[in-house]
Amino acid sequence: MDDCYKLKKTFTCIQKKSYMNKVFLLLIPVAIGIIAGSFLAFYPESENNSKKLTASNLIEGGSPALGDSNAPITILEWGDYQCTFCYKFHQNTLDVINDDFIKTGKVKLVFKDFPLNGPDSILAAEASYCAGDQGKYWQYHNELYKNWGGERTGWVTRDSLDSFASTVNLDLETFNKCLDEHKYQNKVNALYDLGREIGIDATPSFLVFNDEKIIKIRGNQPLETFLKTFNEL
Repeated sequence: MDDCYKLKKTFTCIQKKSYMNKVFLLLIPVAIGIIAGSFLAFYPESENNSKKLTASNLIEGGSPALGDSNAPITILEWGDYQCTFCYKFHQNTLDVINDDFIKTGKVKLVFKDFPLNGPDSILAAEASYCAGDQGKYWQYHNELYKNWGGERTGWVTRDSLDSFASTVNLDLETFNKCLDEHKYQNKVNALYDLGREIGIDATPSFLVFNDEKIIKIRGNQPLETFLKTFNEL
């Protein structure tokens, strides 16, 4: 079902064409006097299960923020470690965004898991949070994409995850205990469920927002799409 139909009671939806995918712009009016933390209300298809999210709790439960936590613009990425287009985004577009916008304090990035490719994607996501327990979430996250081996090809194994952990100098005993206990399995599944509730249906998908507006970008769009989005916020 079309995202604009799902969310029509909350947003004005504007659809634009690009050479790869559609970019959905979801515009939120700002109530006078509401500051950071103003409501960004998302409604799933069933009104009985509707929930309202603020700008702050929209990013809760995901990765640690990459960049300045006070950056005025947030990119919330929904991704899968086996996803082909997620890999392409991380190997190309993200490098420029990181250098020009994240490292300069203009933008921060938060990653939320949307594991579409089965149990291996869930396991890889669990491993990233186990690495986060040792303060190396982003190092491990980058290692996963650096060693991407395709979709559903079997490259995500306990041996490969241990190898990535060694590369970023994790304590393997602690890391494996975390994986053995599936400490973060419920977290990953909850993120997937949340994504579905707010209309995420593909990876990568991005919610780019400030305190006044949220823009949804679907798919591995070119850098120009992100630059245009930043200028609109």
